[in-house]
Amino acid sequence: MIILGLAAALEAESFRRRKERQNIDEQLLLRTGKGDMAALAELVQVSGKTVYAYILSIVKNPEDADDIYQDTFLKVQSAAADYQPQGKPLAWIFTIARNYCMMKYRRDQKKAELGYEELENMPGLSRIENKEDRLVLSAALAMLSEEERQIVILHAVTGMKHREIAALLSLPLSTVLSKYKRSLEKLKKHLEGGNQS
Repeated sequence: MIILGLAAALEAESFRRRKERQNIDEQLLLRTGKGDMAALAELVQVSGKTVYAYILSIVKNPEDADDIYQDTFLKVQSAAADYQPQGKPLAWIFTIARNYCMMKYRRDQKKAELGYEELENMPGLSRIENKEDRLVLSAALAMLSEEERQIVILHAVTGMKHREIAALLSLPLSTVLSKYKRSLEKLKKHLEGGNQS
């Protein structure tokens, strides 16, 4: 009985902390909407890396990703006053980023190819010191479909949970999990094949 009470108390505390974090994030947006530049700076610091990786996974070009990243946070700054608390401020920011990516796509009328140079500079890959290893991994990532690459990058580089990725990409969790697993198998097979030659 004591153990059940302790487990319930721990779960309640965990829920309270998750809720508190959501409130802090939403408070940053609400404060940004009131012109608080410190709140905007904190919001960028907390979510910037994840937002950039998400944008890069879509546009596949660091220069375009930089532009869209800046446009996204300028839009966040100007639209934050209209933000309605929903408990998912990062999803709101991702929606803005996705819209800018789609506008770029429509303007270009084609997706840019992800070249070795861009992949080589992708966040997360820069930690791999051996240039040949980076090239092999870059080539492997390039062989994945757009959706598979997004799932792998969002999970591996930004640390997003599969559940969060599913919500962001509007996919069932089971689809994200299976695509992630299949992508890793493809990458492993490709990398093992490359190492044998």
